Amino acid sequence: MSGMNNTYDMVVVGGGAAGMSGAKIAARMRRRVLVIDAGAPRNAPAQGVHNYLYAEGGAPADLRATARAEAETYGVEVVEGSAAGAVILRDPEPNAARFTVDVRTGDGSITTVGARRLLLATGLLDVLPQIGGLAERWGRDVLHCPFCHGWEVRAQAIGVLGTSPMAVHQVLLFRRLSEDVVYFQHTAPDPSDEQVEQLAALGVPWVVGPVTAVTTTNGALSGVQMADGRVIARQAVAIGTGLAGREDLVADLGLSMSDLEMGGAVLGRYLPTDATGATTMPGVWAAGNVAAPMAQVINSAAAGATAGSSIHMDLMGEDVAAAVSTHRARLTSAPRAGA
Repeated sequence: MSGMNNTYDMVVVGGGAAGMSGAKIAARMRRRVLVIDAGAPRNAPAQGVHNYLYAEGGAPADLRATARAEAETYGVEVVEGSAAGAVILRDPEPNAARFTVDVRTGDGSITTVGARRLLLATGLLDVLPQIGGLAERWGRDVLHCPFCHGWEVRAQAIGVLGTSPMAVHQVLLFRRLSEDVVYFQHTAPDPSDEQVEQLAALGVPWVVGPVTAVTTTNGALSGVQMADGRVIARQAVAIGTGLAGREDLVADLGLSMSDLEMGGAVLGRYLPTDATGATTMPGVWAAGNVAAPMAQVINSAAAGATAGSSIHMDLMGEDVAAAVSTHRARLTSAPRAGA
C-alpha cells in the first residue's frame, strides 16, 4: 500500500467470520476489497467452533485460514494490522473515497487508505471476572455459551458463576446439559422467589459467597474455591462475561455504541444497525459480534454476507448514477445534427 493512491470499494476492519464473509461476497462482484486483520479473534482460546455447518468442531485458527484463502482467491487484499483511526471525508466526488482509514502494521508504520464504504467487523472482547485461574482455563473448561460449547461438557459436574441478574437463566440452560449443576451466586443479586423455586425444583444447589479461584488437577479444572477456603469439586465452570468493543474507531466515524441490557443489567455495548448491517452513518456497515454480541460464528458469517451484498448494491447505485450523469453530459455537449 502506498497511501491515498489506494482507494478501495470496501475496507473491512476485522478478519473473522463476518469480515471475511462480507469481503468475499463483495469481491465476487468484482469489488476491490481490503481486509484489515488484527489476528485476535474472540474465539481464539476455544478448542473448536460448533454449530457451523460443514465445518463442525474445526479449530478457530484453521477456519480463519480457510476463510482468508477463499477470500484471496477472489482478489481480496488482506493486511495484518489494525485500524488506528478513520476520517470522514466531506463532500467526496462521485465514485471516490468517503473515508480514510489509517492502517497500523506490525512494525508500527501507518499507511492511509481510502474507502468508498466501510464494514466494521471488529468483534468484541470478553471481559472475565478477576478470579484466579479463570483466564487460563477460558475457552476450555471455563465457558459462557451453552449452545457453542455446552455439548462438550454434557453430563459433567458444572458450576455456574453468578456475575449478573442473568445468572440463574444461565443455570437453567446448563441444567439441561447436566444433572449435576451448582450455582455459585458470587456477585450476582439475590434470585427472585420464582428463581429460588426454579433452582429447588431442578435440584440445583445454591452457594452464597465470593469465589476466589478455580483449581486444576493434572491440567484440568477440578474445583471452585470459595473465599472461606472451601473447594467444591467441579469439572467445568460457566460464566457471564462483560463485552467490550472498539469504541474509539466507532467514534471516529460519528457513531456511538449502545448498552446491551438483559434482565435489568448492562452486559456490554454494541453498535446498532438495520437488518442489512447499515449504521446511521451513510457508507458504514457493521456485522458480527460488534453489532450482535450474542451471535454465534455462523450467524456472524451470515450477517457479513448480508452486509457485503448490501454494500455492493449501494455502490452499484452510485456507479450507475455517475454513469447516467456522464451520459447526459455527453449528450448535452454533442453537436446537434444540422447545427
